[in-house]
Amino acid sequence: MAYVVPIIVLDAVAAFLAGILVIANRVFVEYGDVTVDVNKGAEEFVAEGGTTLLQALTENEIYIPSACGGQGSCGYCTVRVKEGGGPVLPTEEPVLTREELVNEVRLSCQVKVRENLKVEIEEKYLKIEKFEAKVISTRDVTPSIKEIIFDLIEPETIDFKAGQYVQVQVPTNGDTVDRAYSIASEESVQDRVMLNVQLIEGGLGSTYLHELEEGDQVEFTGPFGDFYVQPSDAKIIGVAGGVGLAPLRSIAFSVLEKEIEREIWLFFGVRTLDDLYYHEDFQELAEKHENFNYVPALDSSQPEWDGEVGLITEVMDDYLEEGKNMEGYLCGPPPMMDATIDLLTEYGIDKEDILYDDFS
Repeated sequence: MAYVVPIIVLDAVAAFLAGILVIANRVFVEYGDVTVDVNKGAEEFVAEGGTTLLQALTENEIYIPSACGGQGSCGYCTVRVKEGGGPVLPTEEPVLTREELVNEVRLSCQVKVRENLKVEIEEKYLKIEKFEAKVISTRDVTPSIKEIIFDLIEPETIDFKAGQYVQVQVPTNGDTVDRAYSIASEESVQDRVMLNVQLIEGGLGSTYLHELEEGDQVEFTGPFGDFYVQPSDAKIIGVAGGVGLAPLRSIAFSVLEKEIEREIWLFFGVRTLDDLYYHEDFQELAEKHENFNYVPALDSSQPEWDGEVGLITEVMDDYLEEGKNMEGYLCGPPPMMDATIDLLTEYGIDKEDILYDDFS
């Protein structure tokens, strides 16, 4: 019993000191209003001190990529902080490269707005819009992937490049977090947006989207991303795995609609026949366009399947020809992307001519 009293006293003192620190932080750490200068005066606004730079930018309708809910793990929300912002935090160091650190690049979700700031962001992000949209249809295209089509309400149209993505605002605990999804529709359809969403167990964004019904309204920002067809006459080698087909669908349909005479190959690898979606659409596309080649493959043989079987890189090896005038467009799981990049470089494609979008 003699030892219990001192422990109780110490606990009480610790609790008291913790309370004092909380009160002191609220009373004395009052930053007031802070001015944020974006791109040397291109945009300027006043933000409430104490918030994050990402939140301040968003509240002032400047939307930059962010897919982890402000946890500092995705590394998308980078900006250059020229003045203010304080020292680089330990939460930023694992995500930023040495070159980025030298060039004053920061994670905006980790930078606290405590003093006047001067920041630089890519000009394209000043043109990003926030969209209100309504669900007009949903359907299961595989046991785990749902196709969702949204009708745009405000703005009424979206101007995007095939391969780009939007960030859906997902409600959670009275707030929202952003989750990125590639646009599957073609560029010519500007009043609607089609997404393919794979249900991930425990996934905040995929669960929310899979539960949407016709008539439900959502908000998203975009378009984002540099994964789109480059202006050249090179042969397009598209490779998709699972739900990674979404941006490749957009690219294939958009390029062919424009009657561009570039040769296109689409290799699509899935585990089973049930996972093979948009199969008939691509078969029809291949019949209609001589310059489009569609090669789907299952991981293992099945009684109903008489097509290609094996890893998609093994299948590609039977179709590719060595040559310099090719570009790769890849979207799928990271291991698949790594193996495909190695294969394409063996066939003479320079790494700078291989664009990829992994959904890790």
